[in-house]
Amino acid sequence: MIHSLFVINHLGDIFLEKHWKSVISRSVCDYFFEAREKAVDPENVPPVLQTPHHYLISIYRGKLFFLSVIQTEVPPLFVIEFLHRVADTFQDYFGECSESVISDNVVIVYELLEEMLDNGFPLATESNVLKEMIRPPNILRSVVNTLTGGSNVGETLPQGQLSNIPWRRAGVKYTNNEAYFDVTEEIDAIVDKSGTTVSAEIQGVIEACVKLSGMPDLTMSFMNPRLLDDVSFHPCVRFRRWESERVLSFIPPDGNFTLMTYHISSQNLVAIPVYVKQSISFFEAGSCGRLDITIGPKQTMGKTVEDLKVTVHMPKAVLNANLTASQGNYTYDFTTKLLVWDIGKLNPQKLPNLRGSLSMQTGVPNPEENPSLNIDLKIQQLAISGLKVSRLDMYGEMYKPFKGVKYVTKAGKFQVRT
Repeated sequence: MIHSLFVINHLGDIFLEKHWKSVISRSVCDYFFEAREKAVDPENVPPVLQTPHHYLISIYRGKLFFLSVIQTEVPPLFVIEFLHRVADTFQDYFGECSESVISDNVVIVYELLEEMLDNGFPLATESNVLKEMIRPPNILRSVVNTLTGGSNVGETLPQGQLSNIPWRRAGVKYTNNEAYFDVTEEIDAIVDKSGTTVSAEIQGVIEACVKLSGMPDLTMSFMNPRLLDDVSFHPCVRFRRWESERVLSFIPPDGNFTLMTYHISSQNLVAIPVYVKQSISFFEAGSCGRLDITIGPKQTMGKTVEDLKVTVHMPKAVLNANLTASQGNYTYDFTTKLLVWDIGKLNPQKLPNLRGSLSMQTGVPNPEENPSLNIDLKIQQLAISGLKVSRLDMYGEMYKPFKGVKYVTKAGKFQVRT
């Protein structure tokens, strides 16, 4: 299935490659680099590219591209899911998934890739199983391995590999037993000039950090589970129970994992948390333009909007921006034509405003269309869809664990047209 994997940084340098079958030349990545140049943002690079002899399937994580080379037709989502597993494993082992960390732990990275894929097919992708075979790095172990010539590879096969719950290792013990869940929702929306919502959807994920002794059996129920129509679960979730009762019943992996992801595409269920009043105009006479942007809260359920930021890709004819911000500060990059207004926390009593003039290049026709505004924001303790966890029960163990749920709403691709 997967013949080769190339890891590419944001500058376009291949700093890691792994081949499971025959060695494939780096020149195959030229097709990917061409697509990368055509895309405005790294996220917009097509995930699947066809070349005369190969298929190139890639993901973008943490300013890195994970590019796999396939020689036969396979389900693309199968490969994409595996690449995300690779990135998640690096994150779990090293604390972050970045070029410097991968380069510093290159031996462990190759050991992990060797175990995760066997002759091009996924083998061991569960974090608990991998950690029993290849121990995570620490300073003491690195010193001992340097002195003795040892390695991080375990001497015995993991027990979970042979059980019917391979995601959880046996004999787990903790002094403090705790289970915490983070419900994170991202709003993808397009709002037109009049403030009407053109399209809106929510991408949600429930991340778990479970540190429980023994073999606990958890049941999570929601106050309004009918909101969730398009869901994807961790293998530990009993799907039949979800279909019949709309509750999550599972024996959790040990540590951090993604319990489920969901997608809400019904536009009437998506609340737009902020409204934008904007006016961007370019004058025919003279080389100037005007900009006026005001942002206010709309449907925040009484919560505070934080980390508010507005990004505008200005036309090439705009030379400079002479603006005044009532809150926060702005920057304009002359080379990239990028205007960034960093507002911070939104104050409902005094709405933030950015206004002023735009210097235009003389002798150049006015832009045919106005730029769009990209909005970034965060709202703590709110799931914008209205999803709420009603209770979490544990069976199979006698102790009483600490439990907690945190909600966060963020902006995904939130665009306001002008």
